[in-house]
Amino acid sequence: MMETIANSTWFIPVLIAVMAVGLIGLMFYIIPGLTIIWLAILAYGIVFGFNVWSGILFGIITLLMIGGNLVDNLMMGKEARKTGAGWPSILVALAAGILGTFLLPPFGGLLFAALGILIFEWIRKKDFKEGLKSTGGILKGCGLSIVVRVLVGLVMIGIWGAWALWIK
Repeated sequence: MMETIANSTWFIPVLIAVMAVGLIGLMFYIIPGLTIIWLAILAYGIVFGFNVWSGILFGIITLLMIGGNLVDNLMMGKEARKTGAGWPSILVALAAGILGTFLLPPFGGLLFAALGILIFEWIRKKDFKEGLKSTGGILKGCGLSIVVRVLVGLVMIGIWGAWALWIK
């Protein structure tokens, strides 16, 4: 069965399309783009098999996926902290972002996170402008994290491409 799939004309183009969807999905928080790319690469490994070198490359790809999935929260929190936001505000923004992701996809996560930190910092500091400053920080972190996640996704796909072309 795996040999039939491996020798098909449709398998690699489908994997590339799935990876492209994952790459585009990195711009929206509701779509776990790096995980989608990783799953497509895992499917390739299952169909074509793993050897020492492909296993090492897949391990690197897995670490990139995990790190890339963590980077957005770290960067959003870091940028918000630079503006003086407190950890409780950042945690509220994170929780609100998770809730917003499910309530109002695809942009609800970002919207709820921004509103969460704005309101919490406004109440905490009793200054609307300070709340706006922290909101700007979290949005800046979000933008930076999108750039980083897209780069990580491209590196994952590039490593897979090297694996597919040169390691059998």
